[in-house]
Amino acid sequence: MGSAKIVVGLGNPGKSYEHTPHNAGFKVIDELADRSRCVLRRSFRLKARLGRTSLADNETWLVKPTAFVNNSGPAVAAVLRKLGASAADLVVVLDDADLEPGQLRIRRRGGAGGHNGLKSIIEHVGTNDFTRVRLGIGRDEGDVDLAGHVLKPLCAGARKEMWTAAARAADAVLAIIGQGVEHAMNQFNMREDRG
Repeated sequence: MGSAKIVVGLGNPGKSYEHTPHNAGFKVIDELADRSRCVLRRSFRLKARLGRTSLADNETWLVKPTAFVNNSGPAVAAVLRKLGASAADLVVVLDDADLEPGQLRIRRRGGAGGHNGLKSIIEHVGTNDFTRVRLGIGRDEGDVDLAGHVLKPLCAGARKEMWTAAARAADAVLAIIGQGVEHAMNQFNMREDRG
């Protein structure tokens, strides 16, 4: 067993944001916490809710920054420092409006792709060399108000779809931790059959 894995889900704190597309990352952390009976505790010093568990036989920390998405970097950097972990141990789960709802894209490294939360993490951690799991939330064609889209509460049907997608993203995280990024990419980086 190597060093602990750190799985960070991005989202905005507070009840008013709970059921918005921007909180897809939080939903995945909630799903993983439920599956592993992990309780997340708030750390004011680290500006995050976090808990230690075991996923795919690896020691894993589940983390939800308590700062807003666009300012996630300081919390992620602080957690890595506190746990003596490196960016190589980090998996970040986030929403992506450029992917169809429910579609997953796993990458070993890369740029921010226009996502301010990812930009903040890259800036504060000092590298883009960490795994990210993007969970598609889609957007309406010609939708120029991206902030309005990602912060608009989901209707009941869309919430159910989000939970289904979050469960699949949680499976992807388990595959990354248990079998490696390449395996997970091969398994999850494809359009889901609608048949």
